[in-house]
Amino acid sequence: MNEEIRAKEVRLVGSEGEQLGIKPFREAMQMAIDANLDLVNVAPQAKPPVCRIMDYGKFRYEQQKKEKEARKNQKIVDLKEVWFRANIEEHDYQTKFRNVIKFLNEGDKVKCSVRFRGREITHSKLGQKILERVANEVGELCVVERMPKLEGRSMIMILAPKQSH
Repeated sequence: MNEEIRAKEVRLVGSEGEQLGIKPFREAMQMAIDANLDLVNVAPQAKPPVCRIMDYGKFRYEQQKKEKEARKNQKIVDLKEVWFRANIEEHDYQTKFRNVIKFLNEGDKVKCSVRFRGREITHSKLGQKILERVANEVGELCVVERMPKLEGRSMIMILAPKQSH
């Protein structure tokens, strides 16, 4: 900006956004000084570079305000984990299933895991059935990001909430 611009000629844009044409750098700099504003290089890769007469401090302030507003509106997606057992009772299943629904409605991803203890690992089909049942019952709320897959002593499935636009 200002004296740091190293071009002999610049395409000048006025403070109101009007095109002022191609001007020698000195003349463009003088116009900015007369208007008590800064000369800011907005497109240095163009031939000739595009410079704009603006209040740089105010411009920076507006940019920071926009970025802060954008960050405020973002939703941070957490990954919540719900553990099931291979031989889970119906009531326990319903309780954990309600948690899965609650997490999905809050916009979080859910990692459903079935933990196998001891010899239960030989009946990994039971765990697969439980996870598939969960996926079927919450089908309209989410998408299965990762299908049930055995990792060590646990089977893991990841559910992500459907994007509502």
